[in-house]
Amino acid sequence: MRVYAVGDVHGRADLLERLHDAIAADAAATAAGLNCIVVYLGDYVDRGLYSREVLDVLIDKPIAGFESIHIRGNHDEQFLRFLDDIEAGPSWMRYGGDATVYSYGVRMPDDVAPGERMAHIQTQLRDSVPPRHIEFLDGLALSRAVGDYMFVHAGVRPRRSLERQEAEDLMWIRDEFLESEDDFDKIVVHGHTVSQDPEVRSNRIGIDTGAFISGVLTCLVLEGDSRRFLATS
Repeated sequence: MRVYAVGDVHGRADLLERLHDAIAADAAATAAGLNCIVVYLGDYVDRGLYSREVLDVLIDKPIAGFESIHIRGNHDEQFLRFLDDIEAGPSWMRYGGDATVYSYGVRMPDDVAPGERMAHIQTQLRDSVPPRHIEFLDGLALSRAVGDYMFVHAGVRPRRSLERQEAEDLMWIRDEFLESEDDFDKIVVHGHTVSQDPEVRSNRIGIDTGAFISGVLTCLVLEGDSRRFLATS
């Protein structure tokens, strides 16, 4: 078995397609006879300008011959939440949701009063998001264990078994997890926290290299005891 784990995409459909090509070529050259899995660690939307296109790639253009596992990120969660709860809008928009709105073709007419803008955006977005995108986002997993690794978006809460982790921590946790030296029973592979290069620790591997701004979308390749990386640049 070989696992390819992909970090936070954040609206960079161009990088995702390039990385898909690199993964497919790598597997064709070196993975004959292996069962190949690609795990996406979430945050498909926001910040980059092509969130809609990212979801189209994930839905319509999976890597041939691979099992695909899609993890839910906090940005994906907030996107879905805003479609049902207008109160989620202001914070979501501040942290990159405006780019997702733009990708679906929603624009703000000059004659919409300031107090009505969020309701206008929500209504237009509900009309613009294809049902298959909603179905895809609704079906995202919170975590997935494969062999000695646990794949999540943000991390896990220390001193709590992997079976008892809460959704909020899996999507949002940061410092408590990042600073912990605990043995989590499995090595946790995560995104969520940006670093210039992949962070490899004894208990975790972080692969969010800030693709939306850096142009570097990172993939961790796991097979047996070996680890290596692919990236878009």
